[in-house]
Amino acid sequence: MDKTDLPDALVGVLTSIQRLVRRRLRQGMTGPRLRGAQVELLRLVAANPGIGVSAAAKELYLAGNSVSTLVNQLTAAGLLRRETGHDDRRSARLLPTPEAEARLRAWEERRAALVREQIERLSEEDRAALSVALPALRRLAEGLHEEMEMA
Repeated sequence: MDKTDLPDALVGVLTSIQRLVRRRLRQGMTGPRLRGAQVELLRLVAANPGIGVSAAAKELYLAGNSVSTLVNQLTAAGLLRRETGHDDRRSARLLPTPEAEARLRAWEERRAALVREQIERLSEEDRAALSVALPALRRLAEGLHEEMEMA
C-alpha cells in the first residue's frame, strides 16, 4: 500500500471497527438508545464531574447551544443532573446520575469483553502487530487533537 492510500484505508478500518462495536453493544442494552454525541457528553461528565456546559462544548468541539440541547435531553432522560455553579449562580455544573454511571460502566465492560474476545481470535502475529501499532496510533490521535486546539 502506498502512502496516498494509507489515510483512507486507516480511516475506513477505524470507522468500521467503531460502527461494528457500537452496533454490537446496542444489542441487549436496556434503557433509551443514546446517540453518539449524548454518549460522548455522558462519558466526559462522568470523567469530569462538575464540568460546565462551555467547558464541555470546548472539549467536545461542539457549539455551546448544541451541548445545552444534549444536556436538556440527558437531564430529561434522568442521566444528567444540573447544579448551580458555586462561583456564578448563572452557570451550571453537570453531574452524572447513578443510572448514567451504571449504564456507562456496563457499556465499558461489554465493550472491553467484546474487543478482548475478537483480539483473542487473532493470530499471535496479528496481536503483536496491533501492539506495535498502538504508539503510532496514539501519536496520530495526539496530533489531531493538537491541531484542533490550534484551530
